[in-house]
Amino acid sequence: MKQKISRKFLLIFSVCSIAVAGIVVACGDGGYYDDYEASSFAPEAFVNKDYSPFFFISYTSYYNGYYNDDSNSRYNEQIVKEWESWFDHQIDTTSLKKLIIKAKTGSIDSAARYYKGKLNVLPKGLPDLKNSKANKKKVNTFFDYLLLAKECESYSVGSSDYWSYEKTPVKEVPSALENTLLKAVKAAKDPFIKERLWFQTVRYYYFKQRQYAADTTKSAVPLPAYFAKEEASFPKNMIYYRALGYLAGYYYQKGDYAQANYLYSLCYNYSFEMKIPSRWSFHPQEEKDWKETLNLAKNSEEKITLWHMLGSSRDEARAIKEIYTINPKSEKLDLLLSRLVNLRESEGQGSKDTSATGKAKRIETASERTLVNKIANEDKTSKPYYWNLAAGYLNSLSGNYAIAKTFYGKAKKQLPEDDTLVMAQYKVLDWLLYLKQLKRIDAKTEAEMVEPLNWLNSLSKNKRSIPGLRYASAVGQSMSLLSDLYKKQGDVLKAYFFKPEMGFYNNNARIEAAKALLNKQNKTAFEQSMLNYYSINVGQLSYLQAILLVYQERLDEAVVLMKQSDTINRTEMFGNPFNISIKDCHDCDFETNKDKPHFTIMSFVEALKTIKGDLKARKNVSRNAALMANAYYNITHYGNSRVFYYSSSVTESGADSPASIPLPYRKVVTNSKVAEKYYLLARANAKTGELKAKYTYMAAKCERNEIYNTQYNNPVKGREYSWEFNFSKIPVGKYFAELKAKYGQTKYYQEILNECGYFKTYVNKKH
Repeated sequence: MKQKISRKFLLIFSVCSIAVAGIVVACGDGGYYDDYEASSFAPEAFVNKDYSPFFFISYTSYYNGYYNDDSNSRYNEQIVKEWESWFDHQIDTTSLKKLIIKAKTGSIDSAARYYKGKLNVLPKGLPDLKNSKANKKKVNTFFDYLLLAKECESYSVGSSDYWSYEKTPVKEVPSALENTLLKAVKAAKDPFIKERLWFQTVRYYYFKQRQYAADTTKSAVPLPAYFAKEEASFPKNMIYYRALGYLAGYYYQKGDYAQANYLYSLCYNYSFEMKIPSRWSFHPQEEKDWKETLNLAKNSEEKITLWHMLGSSRDEARAIKEIYTINPKSEKLDLLLSRLVNLRESEGQGSKDTSATGKAKRIETASERTLVNKIANEDKTSKPYYWNLAAGYLNSLSGNYAIAKTFYGKAKKQLPEDDTLVMAQYKVLDWLLYLKQLKRIDAKTEAEMVEPLNWLNSLSKNKRSIPGLRYASAVGQSMSLLSDLYKKQGDVLKAYFFKPEMGFYNNNARIEAAKALLNKQNKTAFEQSMLNYYSINVGQLSYLQAILLVYQERLDEAVVLMKQSDTINRTEMFGNPFNISIKDCHDCDFETNKDKPHFTIMSFVEALKTIKGDLKARKNVSRNAALMANAYYNITHYGNSRVFYYSSSVTESGADSPASIPLPYRKVVTNSKVAEKYYLLARANAKTGELKAKYTYMAAKCERNEIYNTQYNNPVKGREYSWEFNFSKIPVGKYFAELKAKYGQTKYYQEILNECGYFKTYVNKKH
């Protein structure tokens, strides 16, 4: 799935539409991947924050939300500050922002005329600069410039909410504006104004060339010559480099990729604000033009920047090697190393992949490790600890644990102890390596693990915050590794506490063992550390036991445990579990029951126990059997009281389809056999044909649900939903036949025909 990139990025340097198609490929880093949650290596710990937009993240081009930047407003704050400084701070920021950023041409014209005394009333909402202490000549010059600049925006500024790969229409660039701009530049005396007018002219030529690109009869605009003629007059500031970006865009349109990419690299290197649009626009097409770009570099630092930009989109290892050869202490290596490591985290080693692709990946990753190992061992970089940690982690990822331990040992001696994030990063990586090498856990090992387990828990529970640290993946890996090891040792209970599995609850003795440990008064330090990661309490386990006993009709035991289930037992049942309808519609039942007293789960189980007692005593057998049947039907997935099993945080069974209910509980909460048994008992003791028809139909619903369950539990069907099954081919069962044969003269039979489409189809079908 490719990322949608905003064409608004192109407005800063205005890369032509031809460039866009290539850039998409360069910036698409891969499929969806939750980098922060799945990573244990934080570039924030090692890399200058100016490069943070380019930290690796696979599903978008820019990290930390920078891809949401609006290029129409990227420089707004700085622009306003520059004008504020030019006015010697005699005009407030709010007024300048309103005029420079927000106001349209008509408003600027009105404000200018009012200031010059040509308009009596200032339109509402515009700042009154007459009240400022600013130099009047400067204010007049400001308005003159602003009117011209707003005119230039008509073709240079696009929609700020346009997200698409689709090409935008090229706007008409007024030909008459060229002379106006050239004359304005020539006439301007103030260097500040003159440079801005020059910028507007450069931008004008870029957009004019873009307009001409679609018409082969038009000759090229004189942008390179004009730029070369004037550039020496201006300081190398932000305005200069923004203008240089337009010159780069011009070359890109002309197919001179080498020159364009070289100029983009100069812009990239100037400031943080210039990095995203420069890197976005930078896109070597092939090796030939890339070598030409390198040949344009005037010094080593420019070559380093070029390699750095190339490596931040692809081939990090090659770029690292080249930069390291030029200057091993360059900070531009740092970003590339972080990207290489994070990329390897996301893509893996290909170690178990026997395909040609897997082989290629193994060769590639081995080459990367060799390179990083070599650089780390030479200790020539500005942050040797960073390279040793990276080398150690890459080797850890590939299973070279002894080598990884050696690199971590070197890094430990070099770590800046006053850097909390770096120290924490080391601790995360060292802990993961410790676990990966662990062969057996004994009491001594458990004692050693208390501190790191408590530390990770304090991070995940927000008791301790270390901004930038990636620890979530380490927590998950820790739980899996420890659980697997305990499982191998036969300690099912501890394996379960580190990584709960629903299958654990199939054995009541295991649940009791879990409750015993949770209730233990004098827990060891390790047991407490372990239980910090376990989110289920004793009350929830008791509730699970209780509802499972209810499904088994062991109601006396269920009531005892239900009373121990903390506050869960007070959960209200919005549908009456003892009522039943022809059609299953729990929302309808909720509506019918909304103004009536609701059973709580506790009161429901107690009532169920009482009814069963009466039934056992042969009191009103048909009615009580029907109430039991209704209740057991309604606490299945098909009834109106799913909340009965939804309320268990252990079963994870809050699903709209039986296919989505976890297997250990699916058969329990979808089984209608108990309900069917009681409906048949109710029918056998019913005194009227109407009741016999009703209970026969209810037994038919149970029968049909079991047929549905066969579909849901069919391995061939996988996890399909009900609307994906062809229910018309499902057998109707014996109770429909009994209804038709025995109860066709009852009123209830007619009600069934009116409400149940399945039964009506069955009756009308020729048998």
